[in-house]
Amino acid sequence: MNAIGAPINRTDAWAKVSGQARYSAEHPVEGLAHGVLVTSSIPSGRVLHIDDSAAREVPGVLLVMTPQNAMRLPQETKDGKIQPPVGRRLTLLQEDDVYYNNQPIAVVVADTLEHARDAAARLRVEYERKPAVLDFEVAKQSVHPPEKVLTEDTDTKRGDFQTGMLAASKHIDVTYTTPIENHNPLETHATIAEWDGDKLTVHDSTQYIKGVQKILSAIFGLPPENVTSICPYVGGGFGSKGSIWSHVPLTAMAARMLGRPVKLSLDRNQMFGPVGQRPVTEQRMRMGALDDGSMLASSHDTIAYTSMIEDWIEPCGLVTRMMYQSPNQETSHRLARMNLGTPTFMRAPGEASGSFAQESAMDELAYELGMDPLALRLKNYTEIDPGKELPFSSKSLRQCYEIGAERFGWKDRNPQPRSMRRGDKLVGWGMATATYPTNRSAGECSASLQPDGTALFRSGTQDLGTGTYTVMTQVAADALGVAVDKVRFELGHSQMPEAPVSGGSTTVASVGPAVQAAGHALRLKLIGIAAADEGSPLFGALPDAVGVEQGELYLLADPGKRTSMLEIATRHQQSHGEPVEVTAKAEPGDASKKYSMHAFGAVFAEVEVDEALGEIRVPRVVGVYGVGKLMNVKTGYSQLMGGIVWGISLALLEETVIDKREGRAVNGNLAEYHVPTNADIQDIDVQIVDEDDPHVNPLGAKGIGEIGITGVGAAIANAVYHATGKRVRNLPITLDKVL
Repeated sequence: MNAIGAPINRTDAWAKVSGQARYSAEHPVEGLAHGVLVTSSIPSGRVLHIDDSAAREVPGVLLVMTPQNAMRLPQETKDGKIQPPVGRRLTLLQEDDVYYNNQPIAVVVADTLEHARDAAARLRVEYERKPAVLDFEVAKQSVHPPEKVLTEDTDTKRGDFQTGMLAASKHIDVTYTTPIENHNPLETHATIAEWDGDKLTVHDSTQYIKGVQKILSAIFGLPPENVTSICPYVGGGFGSKGSIWSHVPLTAMAARMLGRPVKLSLDRNQMFGPVGQRPVTEQRMRMGALDDGSMLASSHDTIAYTSMIEDWIEPCGLVTRMMYQSPNQETSHRLARMNLGTPTFMRAPGEASGSFAQESAMDELAYELGMDPLALRLKNYTEIDPGKELPFSSKSLRQCYEIGAERFGWKDRNPQPRSMRRGDKLVGWGMATATYPTNRSAGECSASLQPDGTALFRSGTQDLGTGTYTVMTQVAADALGVAVDKVRFELGHSQMPEAPVSGGSTTVASVGPAVQAAGHALRLKLIGIAAADEGSPLFGALPDAVGVEQGELYLLADPGKRTSMLEIATRHQQSHGEPVEVTAKAEPGDASKKYSMHAFGAVFAEVEVDEALGEIRVPRVVGVYGVGKLMNVKTGYSQLMGGIVWGISLALLEETVIDKREGRAVNGNLAEYHVPTNADIQDIDVQIVDEDDPHVNPLGAKGIGEIGITGVGAAIANAVYHATGKRVRNLPITLDKVL
């Protein structure tokens, strides 16, 4: 079978375009009440009192839940602070302290959304204000190290950095900054909570239905089997929905107190603060090289903001540890506390922001050396991860460079800044390297043959819009040996077999092998049933003697002796009274101890800059990637193109502006938080290098959801320098910075 890799249409496409796909706020629940989250208007202090008298006069108001009357939670600690498992410090109205503006402080529930909004607006909140840290320049005067950077050490050293710098003939020492950036998926966070005695069911827009189940069970002191989390469709997540946030248990608390189901959807402004964001980063890059481009020393020091209530680090330095040959290197990560919401994962966290600094610095070093930026990268190319001292499981970066340079026309580049023009526009060409780690976790999947001949596969994973339904259908079809239209893949329910968070580009690499294993196991079980059936043409056959073709099993030695899988399952159902069903688990082995696993790519960008106005356009981007085996050409290319669009946005548009007096996002909406529109995006050329990697997972697939954004910011920044002669080190690159 050869469904894997084929550019088949999304299996969920019709459900989405016809409106049949139900998102979390759209599930019909009888007796549903409507909740509105009320958030703080100060960045630091205490809620002294909430006057709800005017709110309760609104018709239809059912509940005003505040710190004064919210249900007490069973695992409340002595200081009244809730610390759920997974490291997210939630605000569940168990205390009256305020740590950031837009922090949840109340929930208003009414019979209609309009009544709930009206009542919420009538709450009168009395605060005790305390000093707030809202300026990053002030915050970074007092920093501390995080305990870990993901699973890696906070700081690293190899060789002797100072000796390497002294031996180098050319040096750079530069600092780059990236701003706060906020997730803005089309679907904001939304939750419906319903209780039946001590059993809780939630429809929640999440990247981790199993995590929602586990955390809610811990918060409410319930057995995990008493909590059901459902999410068949996600209208975008990008990392923000990978963690559970305060509004989810708050909705469940309101439903418990009220004794009826409650729905709560965040408004667009509430996407700015209480559900995470990419933090401000300041990254100092130092590099030293010989005249021939050989890098002798490099360092990458990151300071990022974190909240007053929790440590969370943007792991910028990880990309520098593994990318280039550099015998003497230091990296460090430090945190600066601010009265802002806790940061979180945002598409390629660390790699998107870290590659901007690293790949911009490589461009600056190339100019310092008088060397072609691509040649400098090739000079320091390595087949060994220098940080882990392990070979890469596969690395097609050299081919990516070659193909990208050829398709872009890099050889025609005049390296002199301001040397290329198109009419009255300055033209710049820049390039950068893209990379993202290949992650894998354990996953499970069940498979059964239905009475209509359809093979049903189930796993408790998520589809963020990336194509999980489709790709898993392809994997299942090939593993079982049936046509794609004979497979139905279901996900999004916590009672389905275990699956990890859909984050870190890990879903295909983790769930895909489990689906494949379930397909193989189901086929073997059918063969075993047929071989034991005296009335079957396969009676007595060993598994190795049986082939499969379009849903039929046959003897390899005598292809005329064959039977359909449906016939086997039907006879089994009739004689045993149960369907043919299996569950399989796939988990990582020890390959990660033997290999460093990453996807790689090369990004080439062209910009046009209006010399008089400073307006920057991106006429074209070429991205070439080595991502293992591509599961679906159509959805795969779409993911990579989407990542490149996000990279353009990171480079030129996105920035959350914080009022330094009150700590609130002043552009907390999609009118003033700028993201690209169709008019901003022109030609994007995506190419894939054929790559065989038997080590990453049984499918040989590397995640592609996040690599597309990496390198793009630096490629555009480098192109802007080439066009204008002005090096902009602070994202986003706006017209005022190039004028």
